[in-house]
Amino acid sequence: MTVSLSDRTLTTGYSAAISGVQTVEIRPQVSGMITDILIEEGESVTKGQVLFIIDQTPYRAAHEIAVANVMSAEAALSTAKLILESNKNLYEQDVVSEFDLMTAQNALTDAEARLALCKAEEVNARNNLSYTEVRSPVNGVASMIPYRVGALVNSNISQPLVTVSDDSKVYAYFSMAENQMLDMVQQYGSLNNAIKQMPEVELMMSNGQMYEFSGKINAISGTISESTGSVSIRAVFNNRNHLLRNGGSGTIIIPTTLTGCIAIPQTATYELQDRIFVYKVVDGKASATEIQVAPQNNGKEYIVVNGLEVGDVIVAEGAGLIKEGTVIKSKSMEGQE
Repeated sequence: MTVSLSDRTLTTGYSAAISGVQTVEIRPQVSGMITDILIEEGESVTKGQVLFIIDQTPYRAAHEIAVANVMSAEAALSTAKLILESNKNLYEQDVVSEFDLMTAQNALTDAEARLALCKAEEVNARNNLSYTEVRSPVNGVASMIPYRVGALVNSNISQPLVTVSDDSKVYAYFSMAENQMLDMVQQYGSLNNAIKQMPEVELMMSNGQMYEFSGKINAISGTISESTGSVSIRAVFNNRNHLLRNGGSGTIIIPTTLTGCIAIPQTATYELQDRIFVYKVVDGKASATEIQVAPQNNGKEYIVVNGLEVGDVIVAEGAGLIKEGTVIKSKSMEGQE
């Protein structure tokens, strides 16, 4: 075949872990027995929806006591104000001493502090009562529920009551080798430019089928993992059909478009000591020529970056079956794929 320039789109696959854009482990903020479970496992839930109810009896009683204490403190404060006003009048008439006046003033201050304390306790009791209704902080889909009505739970339970994953969009996390990341940065100029200019990516699901929506790389880690020497990358996909689930897996397919490149069949090459060679046809004979190829390929062709020029004639098939100097009867295949 005669070497010529052509355009190619190459793809590279990376194993990916799928996660909802927001995944929340929901745990109780108060201790008690679960008295009601208001959702089904796997059900879609909305932000603020009540999911579980924890026994409210002790917390309702504590709240009522706190409310009563506030009322008592308010009455005590009112009384302290009356006594202070009375003592002021009596002090002006020299009926009571300054000590009595200051004692009344201190009693008022104490009553004010007591009321502030009771109000704080009432707020705390009201909050604890509200926490007996465990609500979802986000829209999403509920996981399996490891607890049942009657289970005793608290804020330190090992397993959450339920996990809610917002899967209206999903993130696909994957890793890229450091040298591939450096090639990408050099291609686009910077990480920010790479994020903005990289083409949309595809997702091959775990069943081997391609996901219907394309995704976009929207984050690249600023550090390289010391243990693996790779960089973490995140792509985001629309999941309006809720097909993808938190915890799933797949393969990210990244396309690379090359224009005006030299593409040759892999059958035209052979390897020797980790070096790649082709046979040029020079004066009707095979002449071994070392070439350098791009790290990406489509499994059938190599992209030659050095070693061949447009117009060179090479052996297109069976390069590993001939030797240096073999007489070649050339058949031009220029323009054919």
